Amino acid sequence: MAINPASGSGVGQLRWVNLRSSSLKSETGKNSSEVSGSTSAEFSALLQERTLQSGDKDSATALNPLGDSSSLSVLLWQQLGGTSDSYNAISGEITETKPTDYEELIQTASTKYGVPVDLIKAVIDTESSFNPNVVSSAGAKGLMQLMDGTANGLGVSDPFDPAQSIDGGVRYLSYQLKRFDGQEKMALAAYNAGPGRVNKLGVNSDQELMEKLSQLPEETQAYILKIERARAEYGV
Repeated sequence: MAINPASGSGVGQLRWVNLRSSSLKSETGKNSSEVSGSTSAEFSALLQERTLQSGDKDSATALNPLGDSSSLSVLLWQQLGGTSDSYNAISGEITETKPTDYEELIQTASTKYGVPVDLIKAVIDTESSFNPNVVSSAGAKGLMQLMDGTANGLGVSDPFDPAQSIDGGVRYLSYQLKRFDGQEKMALAAYNAGPGRVNKLGVNSDQELMEKLSQLPEETQAYILKIERARAEYGV
């Protein structure tokens, strides 16, 4: 199915409302569940306090410029150091997902579109930290952070559905790999910043791309390096 070129340039933008930061143990020696429970209670108390403080519409708007309660929750969760893969802005619940939850879907998409499993996992990890309900400030949604126009072009009716997001995202990534003759870094740059930005560099290989990496947005520069680091964790 044809992709909307205009919307494709926005795929995977990573201007997150909240940042990913995970740790198995805190500095005090508490295990992760103890830390999570303590932080959750603190978050709930702070959310209630901030909501009460914003007694009128103007103050509420100042506190929550995004204009809805879920956005307020995300902003407060960020202030407490919460992670994108542990706070569900849709349900308001603190949940966690992990790569193994989507193993079958990833394996299926890998076989279907010819994209390596470790690359798919690295993209999902970097895009959403395996949180299927994440929405970026740019409007990208779901595990593989598809923009609405691109999702529609890929036949993805519900970007929050893991099966649709993974299939659509991997399909789109496979298009970029084919477009750039299998050059992975070029394909990843296109996934994040749009193929138009990559084409403007006039490069034909990953090596040439890295030589001109500084000409891409800082977000895309960091994105390529994050994918590389994450992929090392999932490599066989």
